[in-house]
Amino acid sequence: MKHRKTLTHLSAMVVTLFAFSSLAMAQRDDWSASLKEDIEGIDAAFSGELGVYVRHLSDDQTVAHNTGQDWYLASTVKIPLAIALMQRAENEGLDLEQKLTLRDSDYVDGSGDLLWVGPGAQYSLEELNRRSIEDSDSTATDMLMRFLGEESFNEQTQAMAPEGMGPITTILQVRYDAYSEVHPSVSKLSNRDFIELKIADSYQARYTMLLEKLSVTPAEAKAEGIHQAFERYYERGINSGSLESFGRLLEQLVKGELLNEAHTERLIGYLSEITTGDHRIAGGMPRGVRFAHKTGTQVARSCDIGVLNPQTPEDALVVAVCAKDYVTLQDAEKAYQAIGRALQKAGLPRQT
Repeated sequence: MKHRKTLTHLSAMVVTLFAFSSLAMAQRDDWSASLKEDIEGIDAAFSGELGVYVRHLSDDQTVAHNTGQDWYLASTVKIPLAIALMQRAENEGLDLEQKLTLRDSDYVDGSGDLLWVGPGAQYSLEELNRRSIEDSDSTATDMLMRFLGEESFNEQTQAMAPEGMGPITTILQVRYDAYSEVHPSVSKLSNRDFIELKIADSYQARYTMLLEKLSVTPAEAKAEGIHQAFERYYERGINSGSLESFGRLLEQLVKGELLNEAHTERLIGYLSEITTGDHRIAGGMPRGVRFAHKTGTQVARSCDIGVLNPQTPEDALVVAVCAKDYVTLQDAEKAYQAIGRALQKAGLPRQT
């Protein structure tokens, strides 16, 4: 009798464990299905278009929305640049304390404090790397890219993300390429000219200033405005790529497959301290959630790409979101925040 009761008890435990296992599996399935539905709703209410890639490393569940196209990556390309620099320190003995001298031709319009530093100042490669990530300092970024060599850097990127990213250029080259859609004579402009253009108080004012600098009439211009020029530039696929491929790159990073432990921790630390992402995905999540990420912004384009819970790789969540063709950047930021809330609703990020 006792043996029969024991068997009955064991059978009940097996049934219970199976039920819990089935429930856990269902929950894992449920988060991806419900999250995808929420993202579709967010995109439907958005003035532009969203691309979203989410992958949980603990259960391999993935959500992909509008990932069948390449997205303009803007300043998020500074992540592979940082990885390439650190890889050369590991594989080629590059000294990251080596210093570069800031030259007048190095200045690039955009974020960061180096714009306000006089020529002749010296910064280590590591300091420039930190500024490029944390502050999205475009001057620091271009100094690093020129030091590495644009062609060899792109070869490294292709090795890390095969066919996942188009050619990556300096930030300054983005200006030459995009504004050349207005008129090819843009090649005569200096980096200082682009800084002056950036401070114009509207896109129309910038366009008018550009024509004046080029001594070109509206009838001679090849594009009717800044937006049209950049849209044509985006069609060329430069500084663009697959969100899924970028996600796999981040997965390799957080697993320690691209850099040694010290460099992985350092880069994750920089990405956790960025100063430009409070109004995007992080703005939709509670304080205490660690998000190692990088934002990027360009005319009618923006991104927020990174890893939630990077401190525990087995529980990390890769998140890659880009937006395009929206009315205002504030519209896009509201969509990013909504995605942050959807991730929280799905129970994916954990507070530290």
